[in-house]
Amino acid sequence: MQVTDGTLLGGRVQHAQPAAGHRTGLEPVLLAAAVPARPGERVLEGGTGSGAALLCLAARVAGLRGLGVVRDPTMAALARANMAANGFDGISVIADDLLAVRPDGVFDHALANPPWHGAGTASPESLKETAKRGAPGLIAAWAQRLAAPLRQRGTLSLIVAAPALPAALAALAAAGCGSPAVLPLWPRPGRPAGLMLVQGIKGGRGACRVLPGLVLHADGGGFTAAAEAVLRGGEALTL
Repeated sequence: MQVTDGTLLGGRVQHAQPAAGHRTGLEPVLLAAAVPARPGERVLEGGTGSGAALLCLAARVAGLRGLGVVRDPTMAALARANMAANGFDGISVIADDLLAVRPDGVFDHALANPPWHGAGTASPESLKETAKRGAPGLIAAWAQRLAAPLRQRGTLSLIVAAPALPAALAALAAAGCGSPAVLPLWPRPGRPAGLMLVQGIKGGRGACRVLPGLVLHADGGGFTAAAEAVLRGGEALTL
């Protein structure tokens, strides 16, 4: 597999990824910003890919420990190399099916950018197809697996396309992660949100909250100041 070398968070994080097929977008960076981890806590990620989300999270939270799970062994090896290149030795990555994994110990937070496409033309790139397309019920199955090792009051954070929001909320509820918060991601002012950050709390019983959201791009071009602070400055998003 050919890879290209790049960076995340305005150059703070080294990130190699496949030269062809599925390429990292804004989603993992935004997802990492939404995880309310504290130094020394443990995190679990499903669908780690080349490790972008865990890399961004570890860059923001000192001493983070965790586990990333990705099905493709080549991607797992690339994610491990990315962790090593950035000195994040507390994060391990394994090649396995998330639904078959039974990790040791308890985790404080879990996160995923799950495949949600269920129809349409398949991509000829196998890595891209795996990253984007999931069978019916996959989000619910992933939520159950990610929530299982969470401590009480631990968080489960997902980033999904807007059409998958109902499935994501139902999945959190079925996994025992209540008090859901939804943060819409608006591509530009006045445009419908294309992506949603969704977060539940294990054992939470509060009502669903829809937050003001984040506008990503300004009308004149470029990122908004608020988006720039997250995507390049590494600031957290509070859900």
